[in-house]
Parts: sequence; C-alpha cells; structure tokens
Amino acid sequence: MQLLIFLLFTIYTLALFLMAWVTSRKANNDTYFRGNRKSPWVVVAYGMVGASLSGVTFMSVPGDVQTTHFTYFAVVLGYILGYVAIAFLLLPLYYKLNLTSIYQFLGKRFGIEGQKTGSLLFIISRLVGSALRMYLVIFVLQIFLFDSWGIPMWLTSIFMIFTIFLYTFKGGIKTVVWTDIFQTTVFLAALVATIYLIFKDMDLSLGGALSSMKISGYAKVFVTDWKAHNYFLKHLFGGMFITIAMTGLDQDMMQKNLTCKSLKDAQRNMLSFTGVLVIVNAFFLLLGGLLLVYARQKGIDLSSMKTDQIYPYIALNHLGIVAAAFFVIGLIAAGYSSADGTFAALTTSFCFDILNMNKWTKTEKQRLVIRRLSHVLMSILFLGVILVFANFHNDALIRILFIVAGYTYGPILGLFAFGMFTKRKMKKGIIIPCLAILMPVAMFFISKYSMILLGGYKFGFELLIINGGLMFLGLLICSKRKNL
Repeated sequence: MQLLIFLLFTIYTLALFLMAWVTSRKANNDTYFRGNRKSPWVVVAYGMVGASLSGVTFMSVPGDVQTTHFTYFAVVLGYILGYVAIAFLLLPLYYKLNLTSIYQFLGKRFGIEGQKTGSLLFIISRLVGSALRMYLVIFVLQIFLFDSWGIPMWLTSIFMIFTIFLYTFKGGIKTVVWTDIFQTTVFLAALVATIYLIFKDMDLSLGGALSSMKISGYAKVFVTDWKAHNYFLKHLFGGMFITIAMTGLDQDMMQKNLTCKSLKDAQRNMLSFTGVLVIVNAFFLLLGGLLLVYARQKGIDLSSMKTDQIYPYIALNHLGIVAAAFFVIGLIAAGYSSADGTFAALTTSFCFDILNMNKWTKTEKQRLVIRRLSHVLMSILFLGVILVFANFHNDALIRILFIVAGYTYGPILGLFAFGMFTKRKMKKGIIIPCLAILMPVAMFFISKYSMILLGGYKFGFELLIINGGLMFLGLLICSKRKNL
C-alpha cells in the first residue's frame, strides 16, 4: 500500500509542476499578482471549492460529528448569507478601486496606518491559519505513512512546503487558479469514493444510514439552548461573518476573485461557488455520520481517539487499499490547494501594503526581485510556524481555526465596516494599531470569564462578530466628523 501511495504522490506532484510550467510561461509581475485579469469565472469558482475547504475540513468536519453531530451545518447556512454580502458589497468596491491588495482600500480610507494594520493582521492570521491547516495534513501523513519510512516530521514539512514554493514561485496567483481545478477534482473524488466504499462495505442504503445516525443521536442539526456555544443562531450569524471576514476581507481568497475579467464575472463566480460549497459541506457531514455508523457496525473502538484521527484511521486501516490511496491523495490535494494561494497572497500583501513597492520602485526588474525575495521570506515564515506548531492537538482543528480567526480577523472586520459605512476621519498616528491590539485582548478576557460575567453564557463562532464590533466602537470613539 505504501508503495502505491508513494507512486500516486509522485505522479500528483509531477502533474502540479507540469501545470505550473504551462501557466507560468511569459509570466510577469501582473501575472503573479493578478493573473493578468484573464481568469474565466467558472475556473475560479470551481478551484475555490478546494481552496476554501482545506485539509481541516477534510479531516475535522467528519470527525467532529462525533461530538457536535450535524450542528456545523448551521454555520454552513450562514456561509450563504456571507457570500451574498461579499458578492454585492465588497466585490463592487474592490473592482471600482482597481485594487491589487484589498488592504489598499484601508490606505485610501485611513492612510498608511490603516493599510499596514490591516495587512499585518492578515499576514499573522493567514500564517497561523494556513499553517494550522497544512500542519494537520503533514501530521496525519507523518503518523500513518512517513513514520514507518523513518522520515522525521521536520523533513516532511520542509519537503511539502518547498514543493508548494517551487510551483507557485513564477506564476503566482495564475498558477494557483489553474492548479486548484486539478486539486479540487482530486479532493472531491476522494470524498465521493470514500462515501461509496463505506456504503458498499456496510451494504446499507442512504435511508438506512440516515436512520442509524438518527438513532445514534448524530443527526442533530439545530441546538436551541441560547447559552450553548453551538446554539443555531450563533452558528448561523457566526458562519455569515466568518465568511465575510475569512473570505471577503482575506487577500488570499479575494485575490483569486480579482483575477476575473470583470465584476460581473467575479459575482457569478462567488454565487455559483456558494451553492457548490454548501453541497460539499453537507457531503462531509454525511461522511462523518457514515464513519461513526461504520465503526459501530464493525466494532471499531473510537473512544480514545481524537476526532481528527477518525477519518484517516478508518480509511487507512479498514476500508482497503483503494480508500487509503484516495484518502492520502485527497488530503494532500486539500492541503496544497489551501496553502499555495496563501504564498501568493502573503507575498502580494507584503509587497503592496508593507513595502509599498509600487511607490518607490522605478523598474519592473526591481519589482520582480522584491517579489521573489518576498515569496522566499513568506515561505520560510510559513514553514517556521508549522515547525513551531508541531505538537499534538486535543481538539478538532476546525474549532481552533475559527477561534483564532475570531481574534485576528475581528479587527479587520471592524476596520472595513467603519471605513465603508461611516465617513468619519481618524487622526494620524498609532490609534488604529493600538485598537487592533487592545480589542482582541479585551475580547479574550470577556470570552474567558463569560460563564461568570454573563450568567453561564459561552461564546461560540459569534466571537468574531463581537470582536469586530468592539473594534468598530473603538474607532468611532477615537474618530472625528469629516467636516471638522
């Protein structure tokens, strides 16, 4: 089995390099940063499915059904509201201003302090969030594959990050857009194949499987206790604002949209992508329920297993060599499709927002050198975060990821909301950076002691909304009317 997986992995990697070679011919800086604004919207929409879900969804959503059942679907329903808001509020703004980095809007609205604050928050958020996603892929492959070959985890990490570095180095976002088609296809094929093989092995119909899930208590979708962290309205509005912040205010996801030929194409991309994403997430929840029903039918003890290990354990040890091969390649595709866009987005934000490259460079050659050096730097930082994070986790990473996002994307949400919906002016200086630090710190203590302060209330995904609201309030207090 290991030889087969290694062979498939080699073929998969060579296919990525072939696609990178084709898409990066005659590439220039505009190719790297904006894909020359020539990407077909259908291509972007389909590829974004894999980029949005990542290895965390691939692993954590099915495994988390064991503890949270189908309640995550309320978050998915919230995604729909968020993507509609992005399509009709944010994308028109980005195209109107002809942005390369979306944080250039903050520069136009608040000056260089706002732009650099938003960009730094994004860079920190993306480094941590994407490294967390990629770590899960490496962690699982290490345990179930590379450990048996005597390959240490640090070497696995270096190899996988270096692979992504190489195939994104020249073509940037254009290469990412086209390789994401291939990776999304592999990712979805693994999902469908696993579901099919479980049904085949159990000799069970869909109706019978759903009935078993309901009897076992796994099919619960909506929690009506408003104090619970997974109360359905918290999930619904949390999912909406998570989408707005982690997609609409995220350079990685928006950079793909901004490669479309026009605003109308970008909106078509976003709305069609939304429908597919909801369906795919529903299939992942179905897979989670099936894995638990399968484990019960086959007498597999999952009681001492972390939720993120349920899917790989069953796929690699109980469903046969075909399922194992699909799982490994699907997981790699999920990890790569999430991380490759991050490299291009971090480089773009660093060049345009932090270095302000276009303001002081005089030639295309100078910008090329700066862009390449920035790409190298971001890749090293990405690898460093993975190596620092390389320890065992005790919770589903999907929840950890959203908690981290609540603290890091909250200030970005507040900044954009204040910039778009008010005309008040901020004083020059360190007010915006200070608020971006103080508000998440305040939110941390409020969340930590909420059970005491708020009569047993426990924060869930709405933490992001409140954090963004605190940032908005802080900006409002520290601002002045435009005509003063």
